[in-house]
Amino acid sequence: MQETTFLYTYDLNMTMTLGLAVILLCIGHFIKKIFPILTKYFIPSPVLGGIIFSIVTFIGHQTHTFNFTYDEQLKNLLMIAFFTTIGFTASFRMLISGGLGVALFLFCSIILIVIQNGIGVGIAELFGESPLLGMAAGSIPLTGGHGTSAAFGPELQRYGLDAGLTVSIAAATFGLVAGSIIGGPVGERLIAKFHCHNADNSVSNRDMVEGVLTQEEKTMSESQLMAGCAYIIISMVLGSFIITGLKNIGVILPAYIGPMIIASIIRNYFDMKGKHIPIRTINVIGSLSLQYFLAMALMTMRLWELIDLAIPLFTILIVQTIVMALFAYFVTFRIMGKDYDAAVICVGQCGFGMGATPNAMANMSTFTGGNGPSPKAFFVVPMVGALFIDFVNAFIITMFLQFFG
Repeated sequence: MQETTFLYTYDLNMTMTLGLAVILLCIGHFIKKIFPILTKYFIPSPVLGGIIFSIVTFIGHQTHTFNFTYDEQLKNLLMIAFFTTIGFTASFRMLISGGLGVALFLFCSIILIVIQNGIGVGIAELFGESPLLGMAAGSIPLTGGHGTSAAFGPELQRYGLDAGLTVSIAAATFGLVAGSIIGGPVGERLIAKFHCHNADNSVSNRDMVEGVLTQEEKTMSESQLMAGCAYIIISMVLGSFIITGLKNIGVILPAYIGPMIIASIIRNYFDMKGKHIPIRTINVIGSLSLQYFLAMALMTMRLWELIDLAIPLFTILIVQTIVMALFAYFVTFRIMGKDYDAAVICVGQCGFGMGATPNAMANMSTFTGGNGPSPKAFFVVPMVGALFIDFVNAFIITMFLQFFG
Protein backbone atom coordinates (compact mmCIF):
# COMPACT_ATOMS: atom_id res chain seq x y z
CA MET A 1 0.00 0.00 0.00
CA GLN A 2 1.47 3.31 -1.11
CA GLU A 3 2.03 5.85 1.63
CA THR A 4 0.08 9.10 1.29
CA THR A 5 2.21 12.20 0.79
CA PHE A 6 1.13 15.74 1.70
CA LEU A 7 2.24 19.18 0.66
CA TYR A 8 2.46 20.23 4.30
CA THR A 9 2.92 18.15 7.45
CA TYR A 10 2.68 19.76 10.87
CA ASP A 11 4.30 17.98 13.80
CA LEU A 12 2.78 19.13 17.11
CA ASN A 13 4.73 18.56 20.31
CA MET A 14 3.08 17.99 23.69
CA THR A 15 2.55 21.68 24.43
CA MET A 16 1.16 22.40 20.97
CA THR A 17 -1.16 19.39 21.17
CA LEU A 18 -2.52 20.57 24.52
CA GLY A 19 -2.87 24.14 23.24
CA LEU A 20 -4.87 22.96 20.23
CA ALA A 21 -7.12 20.89 22.51
CA VAL A 22 -7.83 23.95 24.68
CA ILE A 23 -8.71 26.02 21.60
CA LEU A 24 -11.07 23.33 20.30
CA LEU A 25 -12.69 22.99 23.73
CA CYS A 26 -13.40 26.74 23.75
CA ILE A 27 -14.78 26.54 20.21
CA GLY A 28 -17.12 23.76 21.33
CA HIS A 29 -18.42 25.87 24.24
CA PHE A 30 -19.01 28.79 21.85
CA ILE A 31 -20.93 26.63 19.35
CA LYS A 32 -23.22 25.29 22.08
CA LYS A 33 -24.13 28.85 23.04
CA ILE A 34 -25.11 29.58 19.43
CA PHE A 35 -27.08 26.36 18.88
CA PRO A 36 -29.12 25.46 22.01
CA ILE A 37 -30.27 22.16 20.48
CA LEU A 38 -26.76 20.83 21.06
CA THR A 39 -27.18 21.52 24.76
CA LYS A 40 -30.58 19.79 24.70
CA TYR A 41 -28.94 16.56 23.53
CA PHE A 42 -25.94 17.01 25.85
CA ILE A 43 -23.38 16.94 23.05
CA PRO A 44 -20.06 17.54 24.88
CA SER A 45 -18.11 20.68 23.97
CA PRO A 46 -14.87 18.80 23.20
CA VAL A 47 -16.84 16.57 20.82
CA LEU A 48 -18.00 19.60 18.83
CA GLY A 49 -14.60 21.23 18.65
CA GLY A 50 -12.86 17.95 17.93
CA ILE A 51 -15.25 16.93 15.17
CA ILE A 52 -14.87 20.29 13.44
CA PHE A 53 -11.10 19.95 13.47
CA SER A 54 -11.28 16.33 12.30
CA ILE A 55 -13.39 17.51 9.34
CA VAL A 56 -10.65 20.00 8.52
CA THR A 57 -8.02 17.25 8.66
CA PHE A 58 -10.32 15.04 6.54
CA ILE A 59 -10.30 17.70 3.82
CA GLY A 60 -6.53 17.98 4.05
CA HIS A 61 -6.15 14.20 3.81
CA GLN A 62 -8.49 13.75 0.85
CA THR A 63 -6.86 16.59 -1.08
CA HIS A 64 -3.33 15.51 -0.04
CA THR A 65 -2.77 19.09 1.05
CA PHE A 66 -1.88 18.97 4.75
CA ASN A 67 -1.58 16.56 7.66
CA PHE A 68 -1.02 16.76 11.42
CA THR A 69 0.91 14.50 13.79
CA TYR A 70 0.55 14.74 17.54
CA ASP A 71 2.37 13.96 20.76
CA GLU A 72 -0.09 11.67 22.56
CA GLN A 73 1.73 11.16 25.88
CA LEU A 74 -0.39 13.72 27.71
CA LYS A 75 -3.58 12.35 26.16
CA ASN A 76 -2.80 8.89 27.51
CA LEU A 77 -1.98 10.32 30.95
CA LEU A 78 -5.29 12.19 31.09
CA MET A 79 -7.16 9.06 30.04
CA ILE A 80 -5.63 7.03 32.86
CA ALA A 81 -6.32 9.84 35.33
CA PHE A 82 -9.98 9.97 34.29
CA PHE A 83 -10.55 6.25 34.72
CA THR A 84 -8.69 6.31 38.01
CA THR A 85 -11.27 8.79 39.31
CA ILE A 86 -13.99 6.39 38.10
CA GLY A 87 -12.46 3.77 40.39
CA PHE A 88 -12.97 6.07 43.37
CA THR A 89 -16.73 6.13 42.71
CA ALA A 90 -17.12 2.33 43.01
CA SER A 91 -18.32 2.33 46.61
CA PHE A 92 -19.90 -0.91 47.82
CA ARG A 93 -21.32 0.96 50.80
CA MET A 94 -23.19 3.27 48.42
CA LEU A 95 -24.45 0.28 46.48
CA ILE A 96 -25.82 -1.29 49.67
CA SER A 97 -27.27 1.97 50.96
CA GLY A 98 -28.99 2.50 47.61
CA GLY A 99 -31.16 -0.48 48.36
CA LEU A 100 -32.66 -3.15 46.16
CA GLY A 101 -33.66 -0.70 43.43
CA VAL A 102 -30.06 0.34 42.74
CA ALA A 103 -28.88 -3.28 42.72
CA LEU A 104 -31.66 -4.35 40.35
CA PHE A 105 -31.04 -1.48 37.93
CA LEU A 106 -27.32 -2.22 37.97
CA PHE A 107 -28.20 -5.83 37.14
CA CYS A 108 -30.37 -4.66 34.21
CA SER A 109 -27.58 -2.42 32.98
CA ILE A 110 -25.04 -5.25 33.10
CA ILE A 111 -27.34 -7.47 31.03
CA LEU A 112 -27.75 -4.61 28.54
CA ILE A 113 -23.96 -4.21 28.22
CA VAL A 114 -23.56 -7.88 27.32
CA ILE A 115 -26.46 -7.70 24.83
CA GLN A 116 -25.08 -4.57 23.15
CA ASN A 117 -21.71 -6.19 22.60
CA GLY A 118 -23.32 -9.42 21.41
CA ILE A 119 -25.48 -7.57 18.88
CA GLY A 120 -22.57 -5.52 17.62
CA VAL A 121 -20.29 -8.51 17.17
CA GLY A 122 -23.02 -10.63 15.57
CA ILE A 123 -24.08 -8.06 12.95
CA ALA A 124 -20.47 -7.14 12.15
CA GLU A 125 -19.72 -10.78 11.40
CA LEU A 126 -22.85 -11.01 9.22
CA PHE A 127 -21.35 -8.24 7.09
CA GLY A 128 -18.04 -10.07 7.00
CA GLU A 129 -16.40 -7.43 9.17
CA SER A 130 -14.19 -7.85 12.21
CA PRO A 131 -16.02 -8.46 15.51
CA LEU A 132 -14.04 -5.50 16.77
CA LEU A 133 -16.27 -3.28 14.61
CA GLY A 134 -19.21 -4.62 16.58
CA MET A 135 -17.40 -3.79 19.82
CA ALA A 136 -16.88 -0.26 18.51
CA ALA A 137 -20.67 0.02 18.09
CA GLY A 138 -21.57 -1.85 21.27
CA SER A 139 -21.35 -0.91 24.92
CA ILE A 140 -18.15 1.08 24.36
CA PRO A 141 -19.94 4.04 22.75
CA LEU A 142 -23.50 3.37 23.90
CA THR A 143 -23.45 2.58 27.61
CA GLY A 144 -19.95 4.05 27.81
CA GLY A 145 -20.38 7.30 25.88
CA HIS A 146 -17.64 9.48 24.44
CA GLY A 147 -15.24 9.06 27.34
CA THR A 148 -15.17 5.26 27.09
CA SER A 149 -15.08 5.51 23.28
CA ALA A 150 -12.03 7.73 23.35
CA ALA A 151 -10.34 5.41 25.83
CA PHE A 152 -11.07 2.11 24.10
CA GLY A 153 -10.64 3.42 20.55
CA PRO A 154 -6.85 3.03 20.74
CA GLU A 155 -7.33 -0.40 22.33
CA LEU A 156 -9.45 -1.46 19.34
CA GLN A 157 -6.73 -0.14 17.05
CA ARG A 158 -4.12 -2.14 18.98
CA TYR A 159 -6.20 -5.28 18.47
CA GLY A 160 -6.46 -4.63 14.73
CA LEU A 161 -9.39 -2.28 14.01
CA ASP A 162 -7.66 0.74 12.48
CA ALA A 163 -10.86 2.80 12.56
CA GLY A 164 -11.59 1.89 16.18
CA LEU A 165 -11.48 5.41 17.59
CA THR A 166 -13.36 7.02 14.71
CA VAL A 167 -16.13 4.41 14.69
CA SER A 168 -16.57 4.53 18.48
CA ILE A 169 -16.84 8.32 18.56
CA ALA A 170 -19.31 8.36 15.65
CA ALA A 171 -21.43 5.69 17.37
CA ALA A 172 -21.36 7.57 20.67
CA THR A 173 -22.62 10.75 18.98
CA PHE A 174 -25.43 8.78 17.28
CA GLY A 175 -26.35 7.23 20.62
CA LEU A 176 -26.71 10.57 22.40
CA VAL A 177 -29.37 11.69 19.95
CA ALA A 178 -31.13 8.32 19.56
CA GLY A 179 -31.34 7.76 23.31
CA SER A 180 -32.92 11.15 23.82
CA ILE A 181 -35.53 10.46 21.13
CA ILE A 182 -36.77 6.99 22.14
CA GLY A 183 -37.08 7.50 25.92
CA GLY A 184 -40.37 9.43 25.97
CA PRO A 185 -42.31 7.16 23.59
CA VAL A 186 -41.24 4.06 25.54
CA GLY A 187 -42.43 5.59 28.83
CA GLU A 188 -45.73 6.81 27.39
CA ARG A 189 -46.46 3.37 25.96
CA LEU A 190 -45.72 1.71 29.30
CA ILE A 191 -47.97 3.90 31.42
CA ALA A 192 -50.76 3.72 28.81
CA LYS A 193 -50.70 -0.08 28.58
CA PHE A 194 -50.15 -0.89 32.25
CA HIS A 195 -52.09 2.10 33.69
CA CYS A 196 -49.20 2.89 36.04
CA HIS A 197 -49.51 6.52 37.02
CA ASN A 198 -47.77 8.50 39.72
CA ALA A 199 -49.38 8.06 43.13
CA ASP A 200 -47.17 10.21 45.35
CA ASN A 201 -46.48 13.90 44.81
CA SER A 202 -45.10 14.51 48.30
CA VAL A 203 -41.46 14.66 47.18
CA SER A 204 -40.32 16.35 44.00
CA ASN A 205 -37.60 15.17 41.64
CA ARG A 206 -35.58 18.25 42.49
CA ASP A 207 -35.74 17.55 46.22
CA MET A 208 -34.46 14.03 45.66
CA VAL A 209 -31.64 15.10 43.37
CA GLU A 210 -30.57 17.92 45.68
CA GLY A 211 -30.69 15.48 48.58
CA VAL A 212 -28.11 13.34 46.78
CA LEU A 213 -26.01 16.25 45.64
CA THR A 214 -25.75 17.83 49.07
CA GLN A 215 -23.67 14.85 50.18
CA GLU A 216 -20.89 16.25 47.99
CA GLU A 217 -18.81 19.19 49.05
CA LYS A 218 -19.81 22.57 47.65
CA THR A 219 -16.35 24.13 47.71
CA MET A 220 -12.76 23.01 47.36
CA SER A 221 -9.70 24.23 49.23
CA GLU A 222 -6.07 23.99 48.22
CA SER A 223 -5.51 21.17 50.72
CA GLN A 224 -8.47 19.21 49.31
CA LEU A 225 -7.17 19.68 45.78
CA MET A 226 -3.71 18.54 46.81
CA ALA A 227 -5.17 15.50 48.60
CA GLY A 228 -7.32 14.60 45.60
CA CYS A 229 -4.34 14.79 43.25
CA ALA A 230 -2.27 12.68 45.67
CA TYR A 231 -4.88 9.91 45.85
CA ILE A 232 -5.17 9.83 42.05
CA ILE A 233 -1.40 9.79 41.45
CA ILE A 234 -0.80 7.12 44.10
CA SER A 235 -3.48 4.95 42.52
CA MET A 236 -1.99 5.44 39.07
CA VAL A 237 1.50 4.48 40.27
CA LEU A 238 0.41 1.41 42.22
CA GLY A 239 -1.94 0.40 39.44
CA SER A 240 0.88 0.53 36.91
CA PHE A 241 2.70 -2.12 38.93
CA ILE A 242 -0.35 -4.38 38.62
CA ILE A 243 -0.43 -3.96 34.85
CA THR A 244 3.33 -4.57 34.56
CA GLY A 245 3.15 -7.65 36.77
CA LEU A 246 0.29 -9.16 34.77
CA LYS A 247 2.10 -8.37 31.52
CA ASN A 248 5.13 -10.31 32.74
CA ILE A 249 2.99 -13.43 33.10
CA GLY A 250 1.35 -12.97 29.72
CA VAL A 251 -1.87 -11.16 30.73
CA ILE A 252 -2.32 -7.92 28.77
CA LEU A 253 -4.84 -5.41 30.14
CA PRO A 254 -5.49 -1.74 29.36
CA ALA A 255 -3.25 0.61 31.34
CA TYR A 256 -6.11 2.13 33.34
CA ILE A 257 -7.51 -1.13 34.77
CA GLY A 258 -4.82 -1.32 37.46
CA PRO A 259 -5.32 2.26 38.69
CA MET A 260 -9.10 1.73 38.71
CA ILE A 261 -8.71 -1.32 40.93
CA ILE A 262 -6.38 0.48 43.35
CA ALA A 263 -8.71 3.51 43.49
CA SER A 264 -11.67 1.25 44.25
CA ILE A 265 -9.74 -0.49 47.03
CA ILE A 266 -8.77 2.86 48.57
CA ARG A 267 -12.37 4.15 48.39
CA ASN A 268 -13.86 1.07 50.00
CA TYR A 269 -11.15 0.94 52.68
CA PHE A 270 -11.97 4.53 53.65
CA ASP A 271 -15.69 3.69 53.65
CA MET A 272 -15.08 0.69 55.89
CA LYS A 273 -13.05 2.79 58.34
CA GLY A 274 -15.58 5.62 58.26
CA LYS A 275 -12.93 8.07 57.05
CA HIS A 276 -13.35 10.97 54.67
CA ILE A 277 -12.00 11.02 51.13
CA PRO A 278 -12.23 14.20 48.98
CA ILE A 279 -14.48 12.55 46.41
CA ARG A 280 -15.94 15.82 45.14
CA THR A 281 -12.44 17.13 44.42
CA ILE A 282 -11.48 13.85 42.77
CA ASN A 283 -14.59 14.02 40.57
CA VAL A 284 -13.74 17.56 39.46
CA ILE A 285 -10.21 16.50 38.55
CA GLY A 286 -11.68 13.56 36.64
CA SER A 287 -14.10 15.81 34.78
CA LEU A 288 -11.32 18.18 33.71
CA SER A 289 -9.14 15.26 32.64
CA LEU A 290 -12.03 13.91 30.56
CA GLN A 291 -12.64 17.27 28.86
CA TYR A 292 -9.06 17.67 27.66
CA PHE A 293 -8.68 13.99 26.90
CA LEU A 294 -11.81 14.03 24.72
CA ALA A 295 -10.65 17.12 22.84
CA MET A 296 -7.31 15.47 22.09
CA ALA A 297 -8.93 12.17 21.12
CA LEU A 298 -11.49 13.70 18.76
CA MET A 299 -9.14 16.09 17.03
CA THR A 300 -7.02 13.08 16.03
CA MET A 301 -9.94 11.18 14.47
CA ARG A 302 -9.41 9.94 10.92
CA LEU A 303 -12.82 10.34 9.33
CA TRP A 304 -11.70 8.86 6.03
CA GLU A 305 -11.71 5.47 7.76
CA LEU A 306 -15.52 5.60 8.08
CA ILE A 307 -16.21 5.60 4.35
CA ASP A 308 -16.05 1.83 3.82
CA LEU A 309 -17.73 1.03 7.16
CA ALA A 310 -20.77 3.31 6.85
CA ILE A 311 -23.36 0.65 5.92
CA PRO A 312 -22.50 -2.01 8.55
CA LEU A 313 -22.02 0.66 11.22
CA PHE A 314 -25.38 2.31 10.51
CA THR A 315 -27.12 -1.08 10.49
CA ILE A 316 -25.65 -2.00 13.87
CA LEU A 317 -26.69 1.33 15.41
CA ILE A 318 -30.26 1.12 14.12
CA VAL A 319 -30.62 -2.40 15.57
CA GLN A 320 -29.04 -1.25 18.84
CA THR A 321 -31.61 1.54 19.11
CA ILE A 322 -34.53 -0.83 18.53
CA VAL A 323 -33.16 -3.37 21.00
CA MET A 324 -32.62 -0.64 23.62
CA ALA A 325 -36.28 0.33 23.42
CA LEU A 326 -37.43 -3.31 23.55
CA PHE A 327 -35.10 -4.14 26.44
CA ALA A 328 -36.39 -1.26 28.53
CA TYR A 329 -39.98 -2.14 27.68
CA PHE A 330 -39.91 -5.91 28.20
CA VAL A 331 -37.04 -6.46 30.65
CA THR A 332 -36.18 -3.43 32.77
CA PHE A 333 -39.81 -2.45 33.38
CA ARG A 334 -40.64 -5.88 34.78
CA ILE A 335 -37.48 -6.28 36.85
CA MET A 336 -37.93 -2.82 38.38
CA GLY A 337 -41.49 -3.53 39.56
CA LYS A 338 -43.97 -2.78 36.72
CA ASP A 339 -45.10 0.49 38.29
CA TYR A 340 -44.80 4.21 37.53
CA ASP A 341 -41.30 4.45 38.97
CA ALA A 342 -40.25 1.52 36.78
CA ALA A 343 -41.62 3.29 33.71
CA VAL A 344 -39.65 6.44 34.51
CA ILE A 345 -36.51 4.35 35.07
CA CYS A 346 -37.05 2.84 31.61
CA VAL A 347 -37.26 6.33 30.15
CA GLY A 348 -33.97 7.13 31.83
CA GLN A 349 -32.33 3.89 30.72
CA CYS A 350 -33.00 4.73 27.07
CA GLY A 351 -30.86 7.86 27.46
CA PHE A 352 -28.42 6.17 29.80
CA GLY A 353 -27.98 3.00 27.73
CA MET A 354 -27.54 4.86 24.44
CA GLY A 355 -25.78 8.00 25.60
CA ALA A 356 -24.88 9.21 29.06
CA THR A 357 -26.32 9.89 32.50
CA PRO A 358 -27.18 13.56 31.67
CA ASN A 359 -29.32 12.28 28.78
CA ALA A 360 -31.10 9.96 31.20
CA MET A 361 -31.78 12.82 33.61
CA ALA A 362 -33.07 15.02 30.78
CA ASN A 363 -35.33 12.24 29.52
CA MET A 364 -36.80 11.68 32.98
CA SER A 365 -37.19 15.40 33.69
CA THR A 366 -39.19 15.90 30.50
CA PHE A 367 -41.28 12.79 31.07
CA THR A 368 -42.10 13.48 34.73
CA GLY A 369 -42.89 17.10 33.90
CA GLY A 370 -46.11 15.91 32.32
CA ASN A 371 -46.77 12.76 34.35
CA GLY A 372 -45.67 13.55 37.90
CA PRO A 373 -42.42 13.16 39.86
CA SER A 374 -40.59 9.92 40.54
CA PRO A 375 -38.07 10.37 43.37
CA LYS A 376 -37.08 6.70 43.20
CA ALA A 377 -36.08 6.95 39.53
CA PHE A 378 -34.15 10.16 40.15
CA PHE A 379 -32.21 8.37 42.86
CA VAL A 380 -31.63 4.98 41.22
CA VAL A 381 -30.57 6.01 37.70
CA PRO A 382 -27.89 8.61 38.56
CA MET A 383 -26.63 6.38 41.39
CA VAL A 384 -25.88 3.59 38.92
CA GLY A 385 -24.80 5.94 36.16
CA ALA A 386 -22.41 8.02 38.22
CA LEU A 387 -20.99 5.44 40.61
CA PHE A 388 -20.94 1.98 39.06
CA ILE A 389 -21.63 1.52 35.37
CA ASP A 390 -18.38 2.86 33.90
CA PHE A 391 -16.41 0.66 36.28
CA VAL A 392 -18.39 -2.46 35.38
CA ASN A 393 -18.52 -1.64 31.67
CA ALA A 394 -14.73 -1.31 31.45
CA PHE A 395 -14.23 -4.80 32.84
CA ILE A 396 -16.88 -6.39 30.60
CA ILE A 397 -15.44 -4.68 27.51
CA THR A 398 -11.97 -5.89 28.46
CA MET A 399 -13.23 -9.48 28.69
CA PHE A 400 -14.86 -9.21 25.27
CA LEU A 401 -11.65 -7.79 23.79
CA GLN A 402 -9.61 -10.61 25.30
CA PHE A 403 -11.97 -13.10 23.64
CA PHE A 404 -12.43 -11.48 20.22
CA GLY A 405 -9.18 -9.52 19.94
